[in-house]
Amino acid sequence: MFTASTATPAREAGVFEIGGALPVHRLGFGAMRLTGKGIWGPPNDHAEALRVLKRAVELGIDFIDTADSYGPFVSEDLIAEALHPYPDGLVIATKGGLLRTGPDRWPELGKPSYLRQAVQMSLRRLKLGTIPLYQLHRIDPEVPREDQFKALKDFVDEGWVRFVGLSEVGIEEIEAARAVLPIATVQNRYSLGYRRYEAVVDYCEREGIGFIPWYPLEAGRLAGNGLLGEAAEALGATPAQVALAWLLRRSPALLPIPGTSSVAHLEENTHAAALPLPDDLFERLSEATAGEA
Repeated sequence: MFTASTATPAREAGVFEIGGALPVHRLGFGAMRLTGKGIWGPPNDHAEALRVLKRAVELGIDFIDTADSYGPFVSEDLIAEALHPYPDGLVIATKGGLLRTGPDRWPELGKPSYLRQAVQMSLRRLKLGTIPLYQLHRIDPEVPREDQFKALKDFVDEGWVRFVGLSEVGIEEIEAARAVLPIATVQNRYSLGYRRYEAVVDYCEREGIGFIPWYPLEAGRLAGNGLLGEAAEALGATPAQVALAWLLRRSPALLPIPGTSSVAHLEENTHAAALPLPDDLFERLSEATAGEA
């Protein structure tokens, strides 16, 4: 397995400035999988979850993504327990707009009154005065989207939130939101094995918007890709490390957030930030998976 020659490999990924003003190293950590099965309830190993979060910071990760719906509430609570008071430069992003009615159930709720309650509770759980990046987890189709965007703008105006992001959106929705307030990030499903949002990645790069790919490893889809296995063998790396290195090469606006509940997997993933991916391999992998969606 490829191992970086530095104790803080996440810093090898380069830097992106969220909102043009909030610098983070481009390989972050997604805290969804620190919860129980179905992203419901507490983790099986509470102590290991805390170790993962502390180790992430030690590895140079300074961007952690979570949501109030992870658990629900469990992931935010764990982050505060493990890391508060937060080290200088650590950026915690969270999301609101999804309810939890059971394991693997994620109904949308974008009513401004609910979003207002959600952001206030996230502030309390995370022990923050201002959330650096607050994302609308989904646009609720049952609520006028302009009302949801206006609520997010109010949170910025009131000082609860510094920057705002959206999740699972297309270009038209991003532009509709930008007519109401600045949008700093977009978080969509995207990976070497799932390329549906290519146009959105390119749009975000042009507009200086960070693109946070969730489910960045797509383990099931990538498992059968022989070229990925060949690339990993040639580089002395794992397929997951190559998939992450591909994301980091794909666009300077990409901020991958691989998640795990294991310190060992965290370390493996983070070393990918320092994995050199030759031009020819990058191009071959891009072409081989261009039609994936």
